[in-house]
Amino acid sequence: ADRVPAGWENKVMHASFHIGSSALMASDGCETTAKFEGFNLGITVATDAEAEKIFNALVAGGKVTMPLTKTFWTSKFGMLTDKFGVGWMVSVEH
Repeated sequence: ADRVPAGWENKVMHASFHIGSSALMASDGCETTAKFEGFNLGITVATDAEAEKIFNALVAGGKVTMPLTKTFWTSKFGMLTDKFGVGWMVSVEH
């Protein structure tokens, strides 16, 4: 049997997050360093107040890349990078 490399004893092999009827799967993977590049996660909420709450929670310790604002397609949309380097898009359902 293959052995786990030193320092990987506490990594997560498989995780599942359930959001409504959807499942988001995750893993620590086999990389030695984490890189969150080339993608953003998007979350759509029902109200402006909820968008502001989610946006502010996600950006804590991170960086705003586009302030949460009204756009031609929705009442609130914004983009940010969280403290882990993950890009997010927050939007109010149109």
